[in-house]
Amino acid sequence: MHTQESLRLPTPLLSPLYDPDFEHDACGTGFIARPDGRRTHEVLKHALTGLKNLARRGAIDADSSTGDGASVMTQLPYELLRAHFEAAKISAIPRDRDIGVGMLFMPRESDLAQAQIRKIVIEAVKEEGLGFVCWREVPVDFSILGRKAADTRPTIMQAIVARLDDSSDDEFERCLFLAPQIAERRAAEARLDGFYVCSFSSRTIVYKGLLNAPEVRRFFPDLRDPNFRTAFAIFHQRYSTNTFPTWHLAQPFRMLAHNGEINTIRGNRARMHARERSMAGGVWGADFSDLHPIVQPGMSDSASFDNVLQVLTLGGRSALHSMLLMAPPAWETNPALTEESCAFFRYHSVLLEPWAGQPAFVFSDGRVVAASLDRNGLRPARFKIYEDGHVLLASEAGLVPELTAPVVHSGRLGPGRMLAVDLVGGRILMDEDIKRELTESSISREWCSRHLINRQKFAATSPAAEIIEPPATYQATLLQ
Repeated sequence: MHTQESLRLPTPLLSPLYDPDFEHDACGTGFIARPDGRRTHEVLKHALTGLKNLARRGAIDADSSTGDGASVMTQLPYELLRAHFEAAKISAIPRDRDIGVGMLFMPRESDLAQAQIRKIVIEAVKEEGLGFVCWREVPVDFSILGRKAADTRPTIMQAIVARLDDSSDDEFERCLFLAPQIAERRAAEARLDGFYVCSFSSRTIVYKGLLNAPEVRRFFPDLRDPNFRTAFAIFHQRYSTNTFPTWHLAQPFRMLAHNGEINTIRGNRARMHARERSMAGGVWGADFSDLHPIVQPGMSDSASFDNVLQVLTLGGRSALHSMLLMAPPAWETNPALTEESCAFFRYHSVLLEPWAGQPAFVFSDGRVVAASLDRNGLRPARFKIYEDGHVLLASEAGLVPELTAPVVHSGRLGPGRMLAVDLVGGRILMDEDIKRELTESSISREWCSRHLINRQKFAATSPAAEIIEPPATYQATLLQ
């Protein structure tokens, strides 16, 4: 099991005024997608343009170059990977749908530590019933880095693995989640510092670093390769508040890019830790212990939210369902919601408390890409739907001037509202569509009527003589 001491990520020398419990992020983020699912290099180019135009939402270190962190999340670039297979003379090439890729940070200054970590990763992959195909060192241009970013830079590797059986796509994705969980635990137990998993999936990949927004395209030559094609891209420029910029805290994380702060984060983390033992079973079965801790210690509020969102989604819910569970709208007295919708949120409020503050979320599981505001709605999230099929949502308007097609619909997200692009079904889902599909088909109303008891109802009808007041000495103690 992980402990606070066992997760050993590279961290700066802490100030006596610094407390990691108060780490928050406030940033600029967005996504661009094609609902028809067609993969193009232009989608990635537009995302990098949007990211570059978010540069002012980040910050620059005193060395005048090191940024707070910037990155993109995309679908797996199959054409790029096949070019690598050909160059490496790999004969047994898996089908596209059977490929999984882990984007890993490894310690740069120790070849021995790297070799140990590689061995741990390969063993963990094989234990999950997957085949290890090869390593790929990610091409990078370290010459553009600022001094602090260069001093702390990791070696960036891709672990390419393959599905060997006829397991479902969801089962494959769960194996790709469990393998790095096991590898991270064993690396921590071996006291191998500097190992971090940016992403490990058959659907998505994250290119991130301690960069400012204009540097992302220059730092990663992969992103300039015309063979890099994707139907969506999430982009993020980090502005750290009460945090130290580090390579592993750049966003997006494994599912999520986040703008704002989660003010309830200490309670959310504590409650997730408390309920870990009560969540056993389900699709995880005997592997549930490998999930612990669900929330990685020593990370930002965004990373903690991402941890829980990923576990909920891989546990059998859709990404949209999981997001509504974690960041529900203000449903209690909302006259616009149906009785079925209110029952849906009432039932789920028993399972998990809201993660609230003033956040905006952009997220994807590779099947759907979406954005959501929490119930307070204090972060900007504007969107445009273009006639040529592109959908752009970002922290501000006008980020991608190259999108010149007529706009067929535009707007902004309000409190507790969501916009999604279904890449599998080829649909754009507005907030009403999402809530209707998730809530009207559920049986939450029946569950609430059968299993939830209103204690206030009993208190209101109880005879006054049966209400026992605590002794006055106890009352005095409580008021001290």
